[in-house]
Amino acid sequence: MAALAPARSLTLSPRWVRWRWPLIAAGLLALALLLRALPWDTTTWPEAWDLHLRRPIDAFRYWVIGHRNTHWLWLWFFDPLSAAIDWSIRRIEQALLATPWPLLVGGVALLGHRLGRWRLAWLSGGCLLLMGMMGLWAQSLQTLALMVVSVGIALQFGIPLGIWAARSPRVDAFLRPILDAMQTMPAFVYLIPVLLFFGIARVPSVIATVIYALPPAIRLTTLGIRQVSPATVEAARAFGSTPRQLLFKVQLPLAMPTIMAGVNQTIMMALGIVVIAALIGAGGLGREVLVGLQRLRVGQAFEAGLAIVFMAVLLDRLSLALSHLSIAKRRHAPADLGRWAGLQARCPLPLRRHGYLLAFLLLLAGVYAVHATLTDLRVFPAWLRLPLAAPIDAAVRWARDHLYEIGNSGLGAGPFSDFLTLHVLTPLRTLFTATLPWPAMILAVAALAAHAGGWRLGLAAALGMLAMGWLSMWNHSMDTLSQTIVAVALAIFIALPLGVLAAKSDRFELLLRPLLDFLQTIPPFVYLVPVIMLFNVGRVPGIIASVLYALPPAIRLTNLGIRRVDREILEAARAFGSTPAQILFKVELPLAMPSIMMGINQTVMMVLAMVIIAGLVGGGGLGLEAVIGLAKNETGRGVEAGLAIVIMAMIFDRITQGWAGRWRIARGS
Repeated sequence: MAALAPARSLTLSPRWVRWRWPLIAAGLLALALLLRALPWDTTTWPEAWDLHLRRPIDAFRYWVIGHRNTHWLWLWFFDPLSAAIDWSIRRIEQALLATPWPLLVGGVALLGHRLGRWRLAWLSGGCLLLMGMMGLWAQSLQTLALMVVSVGIALQFGIPLGIWAARSPRVDAFLRPILDAMQTMPAFVYLIPVLLFFGIARVPSVIATVIYALPPAIRLTTLGIRQVSPATVEAARAFGSTPRQLLFKVQLPLAMPTIMAGVNQTIMMALGIVVIAALIGAGGLGREVLVGLQRLRVGQAFEAGLAIVFMAVLLDRLSLALSHLSIAKRRHAPADLGRWAGLQARCPLPLRRHGYLLAFLLLLAGVYAVHATLTDLRVFPAWLRLPLAAPIDAAVRWARDHLYEIGNSGLGAGPFSDFLTLHVLTPLRTLFTATLPWPAMILAVAALAAHAGGWRLGLAAALGMLAMGWLSMWNHSMDTLSQTIVAVALAIFIALPLGVLAAKSDRFELLLRPLLDFLQTIPPFVYLVPVIMLFNVGRVPGIIASVLYALPPAIRLTNLGIRRVDREILEAARAFGSTPAQILFKVELPLAMPSIMMGINQTVMMVLAMVIIAGLVGGGGLGLEAVIGLAKNETGRGVEAGLAIVIMAMIFDRITQGWAGRWRIARGS
């Protein structure tokens, strides 16, 4: 009979599964109370445990300053490299500024027509024309020159490294954590070591931009080559192809659409650092935004931000069209070129072969004829100016006077800012920095990480939290953590309903799409100017700007997740008599949760990317430490704050990705 007895189950009982989180929370609370009862202070990180990393870093900075003019590393490497980059920027900038503006606009329109026909031609030429109409023609060309050099260097290194990583798993494993750190570290932090080696000018801006924009070029090149069909590769080898022929005639052509997507992402990320690079003398459109922010000239900053948006749209659409052209060539069925090929067949042979060149030469001749007889076309004409600064400044002043407090109702930007500061931000910061013992905080984060991704992730999260303390950044990290939690909660509170509405209404989605595009392409600095005018300086403007910056991915991925729910499942739910609310909360949202969790992941990462920018307007925390480190040449302080931000970003990233994975497994996809 004993042999027939059922084996004892090793799985957790349903009762334990139901009550495990309340029990874990109770255990952490009991531990916190026990630690508070100890005779020594457990709410303050022990200073004896600090690594004092800033001391050797500052000592190295002093050594660099003393040897910069004599050491061989600068004489034979950094100085020649800086001179070559500066020469490239100046030559490209001079060539662009010396070209008549109608020729540039017409040439870009012809390129758009070549890549995507008339719609892209009008869009690309119009974007460039609008930059001049903002009164920022010279600044736009300066930024474009900086972009050309930065993206060129990033692709020159990124594509070969991506090829190498695709061919060598060891190289890929070596590069992966480096690329993770490069993508999670805020771009502002790059400026601290770059300034140390290259000084202040446009060259360090290029270097920082290259570092920030390099990861997508490497990752997507690696992905594209690895996605090439193994059967195709084996067939090429069977026909006697050498490794060089296999790479250049098989793998790279087939991987070109993915590589071009990496080029597109590299361009967009490089453009995203334009304003930050202006802090160290990059000039161009970024400087205009920065001056507008410093002097609270909302109209000036908005015009420059709008010009950056136009440049982002221009470069994004042209690079995407080039990617689609490579896809058409790869498939040997260029559907978009079919009608054009029929028209070309009826054209004379020289026009058929050199039509775009002939059109450009005619445009060149016409422009220079006008240039020689009428006016200097190198300067954008003032009569085409479209002034926006004055009406925008007037609108912001009206909003400041009438929306800060609406009558005596207790409503408005001011009361909302006071409520958020006094009743949410300050109590939460006090809880993390002065109430909860630091061991309990570490264990709480480790428990969340272990639930999301297992004990290894929990151990890594605990070590990461300890590292923030070892870097002497515990209180600043907890301050940043409190602001991040509030910003993410507000972003999710706004994004989820908007994402659901967009999924339920095609018309609402169509109306929402241009707003999301605008929020995603406008530089983060631009958000701060009107927000400061409404909410004054402090932590609240940084949080509001972070929410605006982080809304698009959460809305888009919520919309996408709900729209991807199987229609048959929805029909089955309706057949069983479910109401629309029941279908939404019990069917659509649970099934869309993996996509929603990825949106939350992106929201968290984008909020953390705004930490330093918020530090510029009194946000405090790690952002302010990094800003002080850059402003006062305290390199060690800035590096410690930057490393703490990276660690926090990686912990949040892994936890939210782990939750998304758990939902995906539960869904069975």
